[in-house]
Amino acid sequence: MKHKPIFITSALPYANGPLHLGSMVEHTQSDIYARFMRMIGRKVVYVCADDTHGTPIEVNAAKLNKTPEQFVKEWYNHHTADLTGYHISYDSFYTTNSKESKHFTEKIFNILKKNGHIYKKEIELMYDLEAKRFLPDRYVKGICPKCGSPDQYGDNCEKCGATYNPNELLEPYSVITKSRPVVKIAEHYFFKLSSFSSKLKKWLTNNKKLQPEIKNQILGWVNEGLEDWCISRNAPYFGFKIPGEDDLYFYVWLDAPIGYMAALANELNGKVDNAEKFWNESDVTHFIGKDIIYFHLLFWPAVLMASGFSIPDNVIVHGFLNINGQKMSKSRGTFIRAIDFREKTNTEFLRYYFASNLTHTMTDLDLDLEKFISKTNNELVANVANFVYRTLSFTNKNYDSKLSTIRDTMLLEKIQKKTDEIKAAYEAFNYRDAVKNIQEIASLGNKYFQNNEPWKLIKINKEETGEVLTDCANIAKILSIVLKPILPMFSKSVEEQLNLKEQSWKDLPNYIENHKIGKAVIALQKIEKLDLQIGDKPNTKTQKKIDPFSKLNLKVAKITSISEHLKADKLLLINIDLGNNDKRQLVAGLKPFYEDINELIGKQIIVVTNLEHANLRGEQSQGMLLAGETKDSKTVKVLEAPKSKIGDQVYIERITPGSKTIKFDDFLKVKIYIENNKVMSEGKQLKSDKENIVTEINNGKVR
Repeated sequence: MKHKPIFITSALPYANGPLHLGSMVEHTQSDIYARFMRMIGRKVVYVCADDTHGTPIEVNAAKLNKTPEQFVKEWYNHHTADLTGYHISYDSFYTTNSKESKHFTEKIFNILKKNGHIYKKEIELMYDLEAKRFLPDRYVKGICPKCGSPDQYGDNCEKCGATYNPNELLEPYSVITKSRPVVKIAEHYFFKLSSFSSKLKKWLTNNKKLQPEIKNQILGWVNEGLEDWCISRNAPYFGFKIPGEDDLYFYVWLDAPIGYMAALANELNGKVDNAEKFWNESDVTHFIGKDIIYFHLLFWPAVLMASGFSIPDNVIVHGFLNINGQKMSKSRGTFIRAIDFREKTNTEFLRYYFASNLTHTMTDLDLDLEKFISKTNNELVANVANFVYRTLSFTNKNYDSKLSTIRDTMLLEKIQKKTDEIKAAYEAFNYRDAVKNIQEIASLGNKYFQNNEPWKLIKINKEETGEVLTDCANIAKILSIVLKPILPMFSKSVEEQLNLKEQSWKDLPNYIENHKIGKAVIALQKIEKLDLQIGDKPNTKTQKKIDPFSKLNLKVAKITSISEHLKADKLLLINIDLGNNDKRQLVAGLKPFYEDINELIGKQIIVVTNLEHANLRGEQSQGMLLAGETKDSKTVKVLEAPKSKIGDQVYIERITPGSKTIKFDDFLKVKIYIENNKVMSEGKQLKSDKENIVTEINNGKVR
């Protein structure tokens, strides 16, 4: 069966700042797939590009007294350095500010216009009187009209995924001047997205490759009704001017996905006709984050349908990356730049960690740094790399680096069957299962090595020991092949140690016998310490002052039931739900302060989740709730977070929550107090992503 070529893309990073570890999730995920498909013999073109247009580029370049072209070129150089450092194997990493991108953007626009899919109309736009300019969607912020989340952009909500017009925002403000914008009339181009509802619905319904959770969400939007899409922006703007217009430019979300075509043309030596032909004759597979599914699964396929191009065969959607259980955020000190991480440790360790957590879902990933170190040391170094090294170094030392013949064919056949499972997992974008099976192969190899005790067996039967080592060397070869999509540099090192040419998937059944290997080297070493700065560089004095709070891990929990403690008059037994199947019992001295204890049921409270469990008069307390107390101690009320979700983190800015278990004495060192109904610590208000924490108590303390 002849396969179509595969055209693989990653979403385009914006040329307005550094790549962070969240960016590297997607680049790694797509790179693993591209490398794997190449290994099994498929023709692959794998591309990406910097997204270079839009108001943020124009504004930020001006702040630095640079042209937009200079500005994006500098970020392009930073981005390519990071991608190289993480071993991302793009055939073409290009830019949307290119002649190829301009060609395809104008061509698609002209086709849409000719076929009646574009029209002009007057609309109300936000205008900043202080800056004297129209404000694009991303330069207006406010409260989401759908879910009520604050500080959301003017085009879509990052919390609930809803899309809307900027003038629908509640309490809007200009990102540039912080002033409240006014409404002005302007004429703009619109794409008739609404007329493609039935075609999009058919494509979504019939495409068996799309993730069900994504498909259902997009179909929900289609069924609610699609609105036509404004595809132009007013000057000043950095981008492509619309032909025939003096001060209107193509909206960045029109030409950004077209950048995939431009990057393809760049790989094909700038030949746009060849790129168009390749696009229409290949399986187009996009990798994106869940925050841009509206653009890639509605707007983009509709534009392609309307302009006569093939629509994507598959769109792989991944979740966000959290750091130590927290959303990546500069203000909360959980932002890690890609360059900072690669300067501190081997980037293949992170590729492995991501792969071991990636499935074909859009579930968020969590980079728990302690788990990262543990997984690296115990799985990758101890179970895989050490097995390879002790096999080959033993062969170097005792057999003049010469392998003999296979001894245990049943073991190797069993391992070969596992490679079929690994292949299926890669093909299904289920890298976690691939890693699981790879670890099982490594464990089989280690067990075989240990059980045969070659250091003893060699004294009794040197020939048999040589065969054992040959079996182990073949397992090392298999590991190097199945790990190559994830760990290309480690696999290359193992190939060199085995004195083999570059291996591909078809080489798995080919055993190496009567073969002289190269010199064994320690390819991977354990992480002894990861000295990594998370977030901005801390102020030493400030860090000392707020350090006690950093030990706490506060989360929102819902009270599900409540009862009296049989052995203590003032204590209540409170059952809570923290989400993610985390249900606990707390013991709290609240009974004297609530006439009807049942009024607590259903309240969303704040809990110290990492407090050492305690036995209070024969009952386990698995954490501690926070309550406000008046200065006269006559009134005590639980702290509530009614707008938050169960399991949401409660924090203060620039403090990363603690991950280790703490004692009650550690909690007592943290000063949490109430000032003008606000719950404060170290002069900053406690908050979740949905709300600031307040209480009906005016002034007092938190216990």
